[in-house]
Amino acid sequence: MHLPGNIRIGTAGWSYSDWVGKVYPRLRPRGFHQASYLARYFDALEINTSFYRPVRPEHARLWASRVAWSQRFLFTAKLHRAFTHERNPGDDDERAFRAMADVLMESGRLGAVLAQFPWSFKHTGENRAYVAALLERLRDYPMVVEMRHGDWLSPVFLDLLREHGAGFCNIDQPTLSHGLEPSAVVTGPVGYIRLHGRNYHSWFKGGDSESRHERYNYLYPPGELEPWKKRAEQVAEQAKETYVIANNHYQGKAAANALELISMLLGEPVEAPQPLVAAYPDLKPFVIASAPLQPELFTT
Repeated sequence: MHLPGNIRIGTAGWSYSDWVGKVYPRLRPRGFHQASYLARYFDALEINTSFYRPVRPEHARLWASRVAWSQRFLFTAKLHRAFTHERNPGDDDERAFRAMADVLMESGRLGAVLAQFPWSFKHTGENRAYVAALLERLRDYPMVVEMRHGDWLSPVFLDLLREHGAGFCNIDQPTLSHGLEPSAVVTGPVGYIRLHGRNYHSWFKGGDSESRHERYNYLYPPGELEPWKKRAEQVAEQAKETYVIANNHYQGKAAANALELISMLLGEPVEAPQPLVAAYPDLKPFVIASAPLQPELFTT
């Protein structure tokens, strides 16, 4: 069961080894594909591998084919970190990103491109000019900009986004000094919300990949999701398309909270993967465990 209208909800990424046995079944049919499986429950997924390394066009083509059976399903894609964190993108970086994004655009499966900047990227005139140039450079895509530092929530910057038809990413994150507070801002055709969790103690943890993933080890209780349900409705009233992406991906918590939010918006329980219901019993008021897998979904 999916949301009607212009709200799409899903998770940030899907290729996580710790989702096996919690989101994905341990025993999977031949031809099983994670995106096809998740499209049973969500109508959006955010591609986050594109932030770390170029995605080959044939991979994007495969992903589009795997969700072809779902009329509503769309991907969003994170812009490579060369554009947002290193801020020295070359022509090769742009060509590589466009090679993936254009495949999704041509297949009708690209909902937005997300440019996510770090907390250390402060609101200055120079940085604002960089963002403006980036939006102009990528103006042929539906762009959304995510800032972490609270100074960016200013009329000057919001007007810049409106001038370029770009969306503002409303986020939930651990409470940090000068961090961006929860909001329901719309500056373009695409409305966007990202839920990162509130694991303050691990937010800046470095080390190995397992330690870095720990920052997203946070399960929202229903009382913390309820305000975001209302914000999603507020954003959807103003935007043409609205995406709500759960990024608290550790051990499938993003999938659990995304399904809870869908249930809250619909006002009734929704279908959920059986392993997820077993892993998170508190989901039960919001979900109905799904029937066994249908192999035909994974062989198209």
